[in-house]
Amino acid sequence: MARRPVALVAAVVLVLEAGGIVLLNWILSIVVDRQQMSLAGLDPRAMSAGSWIAGAVFGLYLLFCAGILVRTGVRDRAPGGFARIVLISAAVVHGIVGALSVGLAGWPAFLGLMVVLALLVLTLVAYGEGRAPANGEAAGEPSAGGPPNGPRPAAPGAL
Repeated sequence: MARRPVALVAAVVLVLEAGGIVLLNWILSIVVDRQQMSLAGLDPRAMSAGSWIAGAVFGLYLLFCAGILVRTGVRDRAPGGFARIVLISAAVVHGIVGALSVGLAGWPAFLGLMVVLALLVLTLVAYGEGRAPANGEAAGEPSAGGPPNGPRPAAPGAL
């Protein structure tokens, strides 16, 4: 399976998305600042700074996810526990934002977000749990004790 290229492509897409998010929030902060927009009496400068900071934080989060994917692709090993949780959270965020984007931004935005979601999920599924081979066992081969996924389940009704 071509899991290395999928992880590396997903990393490149996330880097591009991070740049787009930062650029979009920078433009939004300029618009809010120049038009002196306010929401419920909030200071326009605070809203402008909040937009810029939110874009930077989300961009850094996406770059962190891209770094995890690059490391996964280069090492060809499954991400660890924390890294796996971060990638799952990125997939969930893309799913939720994709669902919201249909009504707000249209079908092309939805399609783009679903492509990123598919790349993240494919990477997570392709690398699986990342079980390390036991002593004397080659990677991908079942151990002498049974099938690769553990012992067989008991038959229904057998005690």
